[in-house]
Amino acid sequence: MKDMSERHYAILRRHMAEVIAIHADLAGEEIGKAALDERVMAAMQNVPRHAFVPEPLMVHAYQDTPLPIGFNKTISQPFIVALMTDLLSPGPDDTVLEIGTGLGYQAAILSQLARQVWTVEVIEEFAREAETLLGRLGYANIDIHIGDGSRGWAEHAPYDKIMVTAAATEPPEPLLEQLKPGGRMVLPVGPTDSQRLTIIDKDEAGQFDFKKHIPVRFSELETVR
Repeated sequence: MKDMSERHYAILRRHMAEVIAIHADLAGEEIGKAALDERVMAAMQNVPRHAFVPEPLMVHAYQDTPLPIGFNKTISQPFIVALMTDLLSPGPDDTVLEIGTGLGYQAAILSQLARQVWTVEVIEEFAREAETLLGRLGYANIDIHIGDGSRGWAEHAPYDKIMVTAAATEPPEPLLEQLKPGGRMVLPVGPTDSQRLTIIDKDEAGQFDFKKHIPVRFSELETVR
């Protein structure tokens, strides 16, 4: 059998978007809406997920499932990527901080929707590979920092939006501090067996509003001592 072409991957990507739309419709009562934002769905169709998984898994890249990428980590299920992005609601003038770069797929999605993405990865090998990959694919508005994601990236704070792609038992204080008044953070919160996707809105007075969303299962946010 001949290798998959970019045309084949584009067809699979459209199919993935259709599956995400069905999933959102079926989960409408749980997620509070029947359809995800059109800008988010367009980004999901634009970004080549197969480029962000190990080569042997490329053929499976557009299935609605997480896939292993090394170091006991995974690239998240496409529906969860789309949902978290939708909940974050990044605007075209926003600066976004992402915690947990992995190989860069979520950052690439966010880069389609925001002015600038700053992303932090604790595993140096991931950060180096993501930097090379994102550069090769032409994502010019993403910068990567190697470090402890729970500390954020204070140099470029405050941020309009913050997304955390690993679970914390409590939202890290530095991330709350680095969120702009009027900003929003989306992250999984809770122990392994009872994590909830959580939306945190920070008002202009610096007060926080926490909304728990659907149950999820993410690896724990790694910290550096």
